[in-house]
Amino acid sequence: MSHDDPPPAPAKKKSPAEEAAEKRREKLTPGSLMKAVIRSGRGDATPADGDQVILHCTIRTMEGIVVNSTRREHGGKGIPLRFVLGKSKMILGFAEGFPTMLKGEIAMFKMEPKIHYAEDDCPVTPPDGFPKDDELQFEVEMLDFFKAKVVTEDLGVVKKIVDEGKGWETPREPYEVTARITARTADGKEILPSKEVPYFFTLGKSEAPKGLEMGIGTMARKEKATIYVTSTYLTESSVMPQLEGLEEVHFEVELVQFTQVRDMLGDGRLIKRRVVDGSGEFPMDCPLHDSLLRVHYKGMLLDEPKSVFYDTQIDNDGEPLEFCSGEGLVPEGFEMCVRLMLPGEKSIVTCPPDFAYDKFPRPANVPEGAHVRWEIELLGFEVPKDWTGLTFKEIMEEADKIKNTGNRLFKEGKFELAKAKYEKLLREYNHVHPQDDEEGKIFANSRSSLHLNVAACYQKMGEYRKSIEACNKVLDANPVHVKALYRRGMSYMLGGDFDDAKNDFEKMVTVDKSSEPDATAALVKLKQKEQEIEKKARKQFKGLFDKKPGEISEVGVESKNGGDTAGSGEAVTSRDRNGSGKSSPPSAESDHAFDEERPGLIGRIWPSARRIFSSLGLNRCTIL
Repeated sequence: MSHDDPPPAPAKKKSPAEEAAEKRREKLTPGSLMKAVIRSGRGDATPADGDQVILHCTIRTMEGIVVNSTRREHGGKGIPLRFVLGKSKMILGFAEGFPTMLKGEIAMFKMEPKIHYAEDDCPVTPPDGFPKDDELQFEVEMLDFFKAKVVTEDLGVVKKIVDEGKGWETPREPYEVTARITARTADGKEILPSKEVPYFFTLGKSEAPKGLEMGIGTMARKEKATIYVTSTYLTESSVMPQLEGLEEVHFEVELVQFTQVRDMLGDGRLIKRRVVDGSGEFPMDCPLHDSLLRVHYKGMLLDEPKSVFYDTQIDNDGEPLEFCSGEGLVPEGFEMCVRLMLPGEKSIVTCPPDFAYDKFPRPANVPEGAHVRWEIELLGFEVPKDWTGLTFKEIMEEADKIKNTGNRLFKEGKFELAKAKYEKLLREYNHVHPQDDEEGKIFANSRSSLHLNVAACYQKMGEYRKSIEACNKVLDANPVHVKALYRRGMSYMLGGDFDDAKNDFEKMVTVDKSSEPDATAALVKLKQKEQEIEKKARKQFKGLFDKKPGEISEVGVESKNGGDTAGSGEAVTSRDRNGSGKSSPPSAESDHAFDEERPGLIGRIWPSARRIFSSLGLNRCTIL
C-alpha cells in the first residue's frame, strides 16, 4: 500500500443477530442442503432481511410420501405460510433457501436432518410424529415477498404497503378514522365485503379489531395497505362482530381520512379535536416554540353551547387575538392546544376549569369551576427573531426583552413560566461568543443573573435542591459571588441545612463588607428558625423518653391556636431596616436576589434531627 492510499475503513461491527446467523450457518456442510428448480420464477429480485415471504410448502420423505403440507390436495388447510426474514423463527434450510428464490418459483430443497428439525437448538418444534431424524424433501412455491412493516414484535400484525400515503402524520388513540376496508381469510375467502360508504370509527374504543387498529396506526393519509392479523389480535368489534374460528385475517385498507383528536392530559379532561386541516406537516410546522400567535376564537360554557362568553369576531371588532406563547397571557389549556395547531387549522377544545379560568382572570359571565369549549382558528404565527447575524449589543438587547418577560411572570407568581424563559435564554447563550474582554464581562454577568433567577424560581416552587444546583453553576465560576452565596444560603435554610446556610451567610461578609447588613439579617432569621424548630420538636417529642420500660408515650400534638410558626416570618434586610427602601442591597429587581419561600415541616425537622435530639440532651439513645 502506498503512502497516498487512504487507510482501510474499519470493519463494521456485526449485530448479535448477524453473529448468531453466521454461527448457525457454520452447520452447513457440502451436500447438506441441495436445491432443484422445478418451475422458474419471474424477474431477478430475491427476498432479503426484513421482507415477508408468503409460500406453500409440502414436505416428503425421500420415497415421496407426504409428511406435511399447506396445500388442500395433500391434506393441508390451504393456508400459505408467512415468514419475515431475519425476524421469524424457522429451520436453517428455510433461512438459507428462501433468499435464493424468485417470485412464482417452485423449488425442491433436499435437507439433511441437521438442516431441518434435528438441528441442535432448533428454534421451531416439529409436529408430533414428524420424522425429524430423516433426510427430507421440501417443495416450496414462492407466492410473493415484499418489504414488511412489522407492527408487533411477535409478528402477529404485519403490514404491506400497496400505495404510499401523503405526509408524515399517522393516527393514534383517540383519532377518528375513515377507511375503506375489506377482509379475507388466509386462504382467500372474503369475510368483509367492500362498502360504498367507508367505515368510520375511533381508535382505542374497540370499534375495530385490535390488530387492524394497530396496523392503521402506522398508515399515512391516502395510503393503501394489506394488514396481516393473527388470531391473537382479532378482537370482537362493531366492524367485525364474528371472528370465531379464524386463525388469520388479511385486511385490505385504504385510509381515506383521519381527524386528529388529542387527549392533552392523558385523562380525558382536555381534548383537542381538529375539524379543519391546516397547512404544513404536523408537528414540524406547529408553533411548538414560543411565538407571536394570531387566532380567532369563540368561547362558550361546555354544558350551555349557546352561551357564548367571548367571540373575537364580535367582541374584538373582528380583529384576531394576538399573544406571545410562553408568557401566561391566555389560559394554560388554550395555549397547550394552540401550540399543536397548523396555520389555517380549526379545532374544537373542551377544557376543565383548572386549565381554563380557575387559575386565570375569569370573564364576568363564566362561573367558577366551569368547563368550557373553545372553537379556535390559528391564522398564523411568527417565530422569535433569529440571533444569527446580530451584533453582541443587539443580542443582549433581545435577551433583556426575554428576561424582562420572565421577571414579569415571576412577579405574577408564574414561576414555572418564568423559569422556562430564563432557561431558554441560557440555552441560546451556548451559541453566543463574546469578542473581547468587555463583552465577556457583560455576558458572564448576564448568564450568572439568569442562573440566579432560575434558582429563585426553584426556591419559590419549593425545590431547594435544584435551587442550590443553579447557584452552584454561578459559584463554580466565581466562588465569591455574593448574590449566589445569599441565594444558596436561603435555599439551604429553607431546606433545613442550617450549618451550610450559616457558612454561606458568614462567607458573604468575608468577601464583601457591604453585604454585612443582609448577611446579619439572614443569620438572625436562621437562628430564629433553629429555635422555632427546636421548640416545636420539644413539644412534638415531649414525654417520649420520660416513660418507664413497657409504658406507651404519645407524641405531643400541636396546639390548635399555636399552629406552625416556623417559617412564617420574613428575613430582615437592610432595606427593611431603612424603611424607605433607599438603601441598595444586592439587586432584587431582576435577580430576585433576596426572595425566600416558607419551608415545609418535614424539610425543616428531619435534616436537623441531630441538633433536635442534642437540644433535648439525648446525644446518645440506646434502645432496649
